[in-house]
Amino acid sequence: MAQTGGMRVLPPWPEDPPGYGGVILRAVGEEDVALAQDPYIPQTSTLPPHASDAEARAWVERQRARHAEGVGFSFAVALLSGVAVGHCGLWLDQEDPERARAGYAIAPSARGNGYAADALAALTAFAWTLPALRIIDLLIEPWNAASIRTAERAGYAAAGTRGERHVIGGEERGVRRFTALRPSKLENRRESRQRE
Repeated sequence: MAQTGGMRVLPPWPEDPPGYGGVILRAVGEEDVALAQDPYIPQTSTLPPHASDAEARAWVERQRARHAEGVGFSFAVALLSGVAVGHCGLWLDQEDPERARAGYAIAPSARGNGYAADALAALTAFAWTLPALRIIDLLIEPWNAASIRTAERAGYAAAGTRGERHVIGGEERGVRRFTALRPSKLENRRESRQRE
């Protein structure tokens, strides 16, 4: 990933939407404004709590601009029918080109169907198409057992035993870091043979 004038130039947006299981990751669109009603999204994003329709539309526009700004990739998590059930993103570390942070949220009405694990698996597989990336981090609040299970199902492992602090909902909270490391070429060949 190159830099021009202080801004990171990302690889092109994927021609084919990344997908896994029952979901695809597509560009966030105007039709996804309803996702802004999830009460947890304002805790971890630029969306204000109890967002008005105009604020929700502005949030959608910010998600749509992330790639052009060189920040990362912001996706709607959609069923194969195209209906969005959540949001996820891959945010590139501005200081370490080998590292990115992933995040995801599934609408309360769609939780419990495995969509978060499918979305994270698709996002992670997509991340490994970016040649410079070696490490993807997730920051998860310790009380969120469902999200911890999702991370583990998608191949992430707890990194270290010490808790970290991160600003969530305007206050510093304890989080656990989960990490995925780029598979080696040898591991990829083994997995390919096992599938045959």
